[in-house]
Amino acid sequence: MRVRPEQLERHLARGLSCVYVVHGDEPLQREESLDAVRAAARASGFTERIVLHAESGFDWSELQTHAASLSLFADRKLIDLRIQGGSPGRDGGPILAQYAADPPPDTVLLLSCGRLDRRSTSTKWFKALEGAGDVIEVFPVRARDLPRWIVDRGSARGVAFERDAAEALAERSEGNLLACAQEIDRLRLLGDGGAISIDDVMATVADSARFGAFDLIDPTLEGDGARTVRILRVLREEGVEPIHILGSLTWAIRNVCAIAAELEGGARLDDVLRKGFGAWWRRKHLVQRAVSAMPRRGWVRLLGVAEGVDRMLKGAPARSGAAVRWTRNDGWVGLERLALAMCRVKLPRAAPYN
Repeated sequence: MRVRPEQLERHLARGLSCVYVVHGDEPLQREESLDAVRAAARASGFTERIVLHAESGFDWSELQTHAASLSLFADRKLIDLRIQGGSPGRDGGPILAQYAADPPPDTVLLLSCGRLDRRSTSTKWFKALEGAGDVIEVFPVRARDLPRWIVDRGSARGVAFERDAAEALAERSEGNLLACAQEIDRLRLLGDGGAISIDDVMATVADSARFGAFDLIDPTLEGDGARTVRILRVLREEGVEPIHILGSLTWAIRNVCAIAAELEGGARLDDVLRKGFGAWWRRKHLVQRAVSAMPRRGWVRLLGVAEGVDRMLKGAPARSGAAVRWTRNDGWVGLERLALAMCRVKLPRAAPYN
């Protein structure tokens, strides 16, 4: 069954499963989930732990050997299988499926790997492991859910957050969950037993927000202009190359154009995403909002704007052939206007980008 990270402690208290799969790309929650399973296993008498690193060239028969062998030091053992990347490959898949079909007694398999996409979670080996045990998916906490995550984590550690304090901490640590967790612990130590206020956060918490170029996609599709501008300016301060940011925005625009074209042809959004846009499944509601708020022709026009920003960043002449001396600052201004146009924010006319 599927178990969310915040449910795991209560779930483990009811007893151990024979298989756990922990996958995702959020380091803090992944490591905390793995530690929780290991601690529960130790408490239940699984005192022998075998660590296997399934990297390139790994011999998958090792898993079969350890599963079939008797424990030398304890009655129960934990097999800690760490898969490099997100897939066991052609050799490992059948062995994992075979293991799940008949798990050995007094053994817990703890498999950890990177984020698995929709295709991987539809494979026989994954379905077999899911049927035999529990799957914990650890994905980054969305910006709109981060204040609630802060409140819940603080409550679990005996510290209360006022709502505006949780929102301020979320803004200062978005994209950096580890730093957020550390600040919660620090505020707990510095607190006087009362609720954490926004003044406490502003006085003690440094801005540790961390973003990548692709973090702009969600707020632009959602139409959140303020958050889009903030992320873009953080990226600029961190020295991210503007051409990389433009690449992520252009990729998003092209995909939205393609999806919108399918929808205009009468296709259902679920069918379109399943057919060729699996990476967009978790953004389904954002895509729906974006194509509803702006028709396909609007997104197509944005491709022309993106081309103009590309010329700015590369110092190329305008499409008319006129020589224009663009500056790096012009390119950042162009990026900001492009991103805000994706947010459907109406801006005053500026110098053309082409």
